[in-house]
Amino acid sequence: MQKIIAYIERDPVTGLYIGTVPEIVGAHTQAETLDELQKNLKEVIELCLEEMTPEDKKHLPEFIGIQQIEVSV
Repeated sequence: MQKIIAYIERDPVTGLYIGTVPEIVGAHTQAETLDELQKNLKEVIELCLEEMTPEDKKHLPEFIGIQQIEVSV
């Protein structure tokens, strides 16, 4: 079992939840609820990992953390 970190945002225009896994190309999806998003993310991650070679899987980046940066605009 492998733990994967997903980033979740809410689109202010559509109201949809958007999930992205930056370290896996193509691993992104959207849904109307967080429960549906989690189901969709699990499915897309599994599909992406099936397409990867064992060597590619060894080189997935390690999640360290998230930082919020404040900038003036």
